[in-house]
Amino acid sequence: MQTRTALVTGSSSGIGLACAHRLAASGMNIMLHGLEDDAFGKGLCEQFSEYPGRCAYFQADLSDVQQLEALVSQTLTHFGGLDVLVNNAGIQFTAPTEAFPPEKWDQIIAINLSAAFHTSRLCLPHFQQQGFGRIINIASVHGLVASIHKAAYCAAKHGLIGFTKVVALENAAAGITANCICPGWVDTPLLNDQIAAIAAENNSTAEQAKHDLVVAKQAYPDLIKPDAIGDMVVFLCSDAACAINGAAMPIDGAWSAQ
Repeated sequence: MQTRTALVTGSSSGIGLACAHRLAASGMNIMLHGLEDDAFGKGLCEQFSEYPGRCAYFQADLSDVQQLEALVSQTLTHFGGLDVLVNNAGIQFTAPTEAFPPEKWDQIIAINLSAAFHTSRLCLPHFQQQGFGRIINIASVHGLVASIHKAAYCAAKHGLIGFTKVVALENAAAGITANCICPGWVDTPLLNDQIAAIAAENNSTAEQAKHDLVVAKQAYPDLIKPDAIGDMVVFLCSDAACAINGAAMPIDGAWSAQ
């Protein structure tokens, strides 16, 4: 791992940041990415000073293809190579299908699905030339099952799994793997608003609201730790996972087993 470089999109917080930490702990160089400014990114990189590899940060809006292309180009230039691509960046918006704002649909598809296509198409020639590459797409349990009011999110995540399978088939003989991880409820700040809404509606504590949110879908009665996703990413980068390709692996507390 110590000679490899990873680009992790959406890594300024949550699952992406946990993945970046786990990859850095394994010895990789890390390109962090977010929407925050360079001052924020500099502070974020300081968290990685304890690890053996190097770390950099790049600000980019992944709905803008030119900014996305600059992110990949800067990664290759700064580190002199790239071995692992983790497409984690994503956004969410909920509404009934007939009331779903078209601009929100377009934004979710752009960031949750199209961005993974663009980063992959830019990285694949480099991976093919060197005979090694790992593409790990953070999908969702909503790439496997559906929930109401999440038309764009489910469409994007289902599409991401299909796209990943195609990339895997096309590159399996070239030392390249492409896989999806499909998390269920993960302990990140993105859930805070949903938990607060349930607590207010039921006049309950935040802890009870969190439990109610989780068990409504998952058999496992707790939020999944972001580090668990990061550990799976590290495993998929290892030689032991060289034959795992085109898979969509749930880490969802048995949500999709129902």
